[in-house]
Amino acid sequence: MKRSTRRRLSKLIVYLVTFIIAVAWTLPTLGLLVSSFRPKDDVRTSGWWTVVTEPGRTQLTLNNYKVILGSGDDPSLKGYVAEGQGNINLFSAFLNSLAVTIPATIIPIFIAASAAYGFAWLRFRGREILFIVMIALLAVPLQISLIPILRDYIALGLNGTFLGVWLAHTGFGLALAAYLLYNFISTIPRDILESAFMDGASHFTVFTRLILPLSVPALASFAIFQFLWVWNDLLVALVFLGAKPENAVLTQQLVGLVGTFGTQWHLLTAGAFITMLLPLIVFFSLQRYFVRGLLAGSVKG
Repeated sequence: MKRSTRRRLSKLIVYLVTFIIAVAWTLPTLGLLVSSFRPKDDVRTSGWWTVVTEPGRTQLTLNNYKVILGSGDDPSLKGYVAEGQGNINLFSAFLNSLAVTIPATIIPIFIAASAAYGFAWLRFRGREILFIVMIALLAVPLQISLIPILRDYIALGLNGTFLGVWLAHTGFGLALAAYLLYNFISTIPRDILESAFMDGASHFTVFTRLILPLSVPALASFAIFQFLWVWNDLLVALVFLGAKPENAVLTQQLVGLVGTFGTQWHLLTAGAFITMLLPLIVFFSLQRYFVRGLLAGSVKG
């Protein structure tokens, strides 16, 4: 067999395996999406693939989303929620998740970028020791710090507030953020910074006008990690926000939805897809920076 033929065959095998893996990962999400638009009786009696195999049998509907977003009292939606189970409103939880996730993503990015710039380009006593301590924090499980932080929050009156959750997520994400950004910022050519300093620029000017724009791939890469982690977080929200309905985020509401409406799959699939929608938008919006940010600083020279 010729080398060119073997090369084409190997590429074909790689493409085939990649396609199979992509389909295997995508099918459950596709099934979830299709089920979220199917009527209650159809979800109970047939699989989601009947939309493809028997297109005339199923009529898609938005009623599932109307119910879980707070329209359960609408007379036209009678029967979608069993009597006595109450009303569902994931819209307020969606807003709470946004209120928690956006600041908890932005705050650690700028703090970590400042720290990474200091470790990479400033010379001060104890810099190496502080950097080692920061890296060591990556190995510390966040679960062991929950109770001490909770005690301090109770003493300071921060428990049950969004500010407390922002500070907690900021502290838990800073070590990884600073490490990723340091790997990128330390590879920026020193000549660029020296030229700016010779023109009279201060460290603040260099950081805001040069470092941050050049570090967009690394910033976007960490933003994806932090956003997905905070958005899907349940433990930190339960500990620091508590069980107040007005403060509940999507993950808390979804757990309650599973407990109360565990047999009503038409509602659970719609609720699950709402929790997935924004992370998918964020990931696909920033994916062009994702690999570049992960590989930042891996190759020098």
